[in-house]
Amino acid sequence: MILLNDRIKRSIKVRRLNPEYNRTKPCVYVGMTGLEPQERFQKHLAGYKSSRYVKNYGIRLMPELYADLGPFTYDEAVIAEEGLARRLRAEGYMVVGGH
Repeated sequence: MILLNDRIKRSIKVRRLNPEYNRTKPCVYVGMTGLEPQERFQKHLAGYKSSRYVKNYGIRLMPELYADLGPFTYDEAVIAEEGLARRLRAEGYMVVGGH
């Protein structure tokens, strides 16, 4: 999980994906990787196979939200990513990724 800058809240597309957003919660990117999270985050920021949301709005990793997850097989990771994105949205987070 990656904390995103609040500027992302200006995106109509992102707001539409998060109709239950609670303004007291942060905006986060949910994704999966076979790399160490810090290495993947740096690649996002550098633009290598990057989410434009992370490249443009990424602030820092949020290990407090993923430290107890994994490791997973690829199929398990896909399910976990989608489930985590749904859970965070239900808790009021603004979430991008997680498909």
